[in-house]
Amino acid sequence: MAGLLIKDLLGKKPKYIFDEIDGTFPNHPPNPLEEKNCADLKKLVVDNQLDIGLIFDGDADRVMFVDEQGRYVQPDLITAVLAEYFLAEEKGRVLHDIRTSKAVTERIVELGGEPHMWKVGHSFAKMKMRELGCIVGGELAGHYYFRDFFNCDSGILTGLIVLSVAAKLKAYGKPFSSCIDGLMRYANSGEINFRIENKAAAIAALVKKFTVEEKPEAIYDFDGYRIEFADWWFNVRASNTEPYLRLLIEAKDSEILSAKRSSIETVLREFVNH
Repeated sequence: MAGLLIKDLLGKKPKYIFDEIDGTFPNHPPNPLEEKNCADLKKLVVDNQLDIGLIFDGDADRVMFVDEQGRYVQPDLITAVLAEYFLAEEKGRVLHDIRTSKAVTERIVELGGEPHMWKVGHSFAKMKMRELGCIVGGELAGHYYFRDFFNCDSGILTGLIVLSVAAKLKAYGKPFSSCIDGLMRYANSGEINFRIENKAAAIAALVKKFTVEEKPEAIYDFDGYRIEFADWWFNVRASNTEPYLRLLIEAKDSEILSAKRSSIETVLREFVNH
């Protein structure tokens, strides 16, 4: 749906692909959170030596980015980019979901902002944005919310703001990746799906292992669980609409990430549907 407006906003200079509206989605599925769906955009950016690439989901309420090297930008990191843009003008609160990298919350604090963690989902985010008076907010799924846009999300508005950030960096001789590299502080698994019918029992088993047998530094239980330790954390959530358990792990380095993923998968293995 971004194809309806994007050329009126950005003009003829950008290179466009797959901008014809076709509900059969002939080129790839319309979910850019799946990095494989961004392969054509990555190639376009690298082959044409472009400064940045944008990819919208099917109804254009979400947007994700590829840097000038053709690297997929982890969507929650864009929350920190938006926070820097807004906090430069006004200090305040920034909303993020329970899956968001610690690098984002650390950056918000560095910028003088106040990060607030909440549930995944735009209906929850909009209400919490209004309740807390947050200036801006973001989710791993590529939804970004703006106080001055009625606390709603907009893929196109997000795209325009991030393009302005990229343009300003270029004016100083810096690539878009320069505002992302500093946020890539941790090893991150991305969201992993496990097909599990008895999701409650699987979550309970994980919680028991990682809160009784181990001693976490923090536990958040308002959207599944986010359990944090000194050098790693994980979030486990049940899908509301599908027989899936969703897992995300972040760690200080890839070795710790691999070890903790193996430990978690050992617990989940007895619950996975075959």
